[in-house]
Amino acid sequence: MNMVNDPYKTLGVAKDATATQIRAAYRKLAKQHHPDLNPGDKKAEEAFKTASSANDILSDPEKRARYDRGEIDGAGNEQAPRGGGGRGAAAGFGGAGFEDIFSNIFEQRTRGPARGPDDRYTLKVDFLEAVNGGTKRITLPDGQGMDVKIPPGTKEGDVLRLRGRGQPGRNGGPQGDGLIEVQVAPHRFFRREDRNLFLDLPISLKEAVLGAKVTVPTPNGDVVMTVKPHTESGVEMRLRGRGVPAHGNTHAGDLHVKLNMVVGPVDAGLEDFLRGWEQVGFNPRGGLG
Repeated sequence: MNMVNDPYKTLGVAKDATATQIRAAYRKLAKQHHPDLNPGDKKAEEAFKTASSANDILSDPEKRARYDRGEIDGAGNEQAPRGGGGRGAAAGFGGAGFEDIFSNIFEQRTRGPARGPDDRYTLKVDFLEAVNGGTKRITLPDGQGMDVKIPPGTKEGDVLRLRGRGQPGRNGGPQGDGLIEVQVAPHRFFRREDRNLFLDLPISLKEAVLGAKVTVPTPNGDVVMTVKPHTESGVEMRLRGRGVPAHGNTHAGDLHVKLNMVVGPVDAGLEDFLRGWEQVGFNPRGGLG
């Protein structure tokens, strides 16, 4: 057997090495000597060629068996002329699994520094936290705690960006960002459309008939609103600037208050009064005919 360029010695494996051991040895040498990682280094280029040639022999069961029997040398050439001549199959840049091994190396070298991938999270906030803004404490996957600022007027599905809190960059590139998608919990009596809020406000029969000053809850505290005498149930009143607060260049929204009359507990006196009271000419369902 020709011991020049012995593929076993080239890869540094035993003659009974498994296919997995051969592949691992080749990958190690190929990554070390690949010309793209050693530009202008002729020794590295030659070492890479030799490793590729050795891998070409040992990764192919048929070629490996022929080499072990002394039928071909370490470059794949026939040991003795046969018929029309030897095969002369010298390996070039490649060998088995070339693209699989080096695709990532080529990609990194071609693209250069690259920003790392973003990490994505979900954050649940209360309705009024989203409306008024605030700060929410979160715990990142690495266990580190962080305060996240929630801008006033944050909506369901908005994404908050944490600069540099994503995955590491490639080839010296910057880290990615942390992207936090906001989920807003519903409120038990407020609802929202864009920057406006809506509220159904119960009033009593007396307040509707005689008028009154009633307390109205808003995202920033209670305010007093005047209900005029003889106000119908279902009338909507608007409190300007009492919706989602102004933020940056965005103006404040309004709070739309719909008055819903509720009768509440009825005593005998009210019943007696209504029995003797007649609204002449009034039919509350007249518009349905």
